[in-house]
Amino acid sequence: MFLAADGLHRVLWVSSPDSRHSRNIAARPEVAITVFDTAAPVGGAEAIYLEATAESAGDDARAADLALLNTRLPTGHQLVPEDLEPAGPLLVYQAAISRHFVLIRGGNARFDNVTDARLAVFPPDPEHTTHTL
Repeated sequence: MFLAADGLHRVLWVSSPDSRHSRNIAARPEVAITVFDTAAPVGGAEAIYLEATAESAGDDARAADLALLNTRLPTGHQLVPEDLEPAGPLLVYQAAISRHFVLIRGGNARFDNVTDARLAVFPPDPEHTTHTL
């Protein structure tokens, strides 16, 4: 499964509505998402943890959502509208992120933690960020 970030507070993915995680989202939309590099060596991973509310994305932004997802896929393996319901087997899902955390690996002297831990982080709110020239 792959995710495509839409800013700091929303992620998208595609899935079959019949898959177990999609059925779970339909029953209980509160989700936890972990993103890490699976190619990192053991003990060298960095990760983000997200708490979010997930649901199928609306049809009104389908073209934009599909374009964003395709930025994460290699040429020749991109999604087309026919891959999505009602013609195809997939739906676009979205998660509205409410909390962000980063991994603090066990043994980090700055945090004096023996085991892996999560540290809450607060990304800037783009609506309240001021820019100076």
